[in-house]
Amino acid sequence: MTLAEVVSLALAIGTGIAAGLIGCFAVMRRMTLAADALSHVALPGIGLAILVGVQPLIGGVAMLVVGALLVWGVERKTKLGTETVLGVVFSTALAIGGLLTTGDDLMGALFGSTAALTPVEAVIGLAVVALVIAFVLRERHRLVLLLISPEIARTSGVNGARLNLMFLLAFALTIGLGLRYLGVLLIGSLAIIPAATAKRLAVGLHGMLGIAVAVSVIATVTGLVMARELHREPGPLVVLAASACFIASLLWRRRGERGVTHS
Repeated sequence: MTLAEVVSLALAIGTGIAAGLIGCFAVMRRMTLAADALSHVALPGIGLAILVGVQPLIGGVAMLVVGALLVWGVERKTKLGTETVLGVVFSTALAIGGLLTTGDDLMGALFGSTAALTPVEAVIGLAVVALVIAFVLRERHRLVLLLISPEIARTSGVNGARLNLMFLLAFALTIGLGLRYLGVLLIGSLAIIPAATAKRLAVGLHGMLGIAVAVSVIATVTGLVMARELHREPGPLVVLAASACFIASLLWRRRGERGVTHS
């Protein structure tokens, strides 16, 4: 493998780790549909970047950050739920993105691509991976406390509004990390399916985080290898690998439950 291929694989694995971690808290916060909705916010940024001749990934990530800030602000002002606000932002962004992005650029944005990384993309991507992973590991207990009881979290000195904003930004950056490999339509699946699989199998928070990361990384590497061998886009193959893990977890638990019943 060349150095470029090694860096690309490292970034893909890092993206899988970040998606597995952040996805666990998205599932616990009942934001399973929010990942797909938020990912579509990248479309207008991608379209604008293409129009002005800027790297599309930069435009997509910038729009994701703006979208996260917008959702956080509207949620605080209106007291509407996160998914409600995301639904409005998603619909608007999808309409604008559809107008600005056409042809092959649209297909790449929707389903990802196997194009080589530029050095700038690699450095920024690895830095974002490190930031997201560090945030989740450092704030995991506060995130759980805020989820269980915002009142107790407040009395414990947790700034709920600030933590929610940081989570939304980390969520948006994680979506941005996977845009190249999975595209707008499928990146949300990498955050949700491994976490849903882990929720069925794990006992405790640390177990859930560990299983989600393992499933996400396995699905990412498997999808990328299959894409290279089959000369197909990686996005659908990564999601199918993750879905296979989820189906296996259903069968595993069902078999275990039957064993307990018969005993």
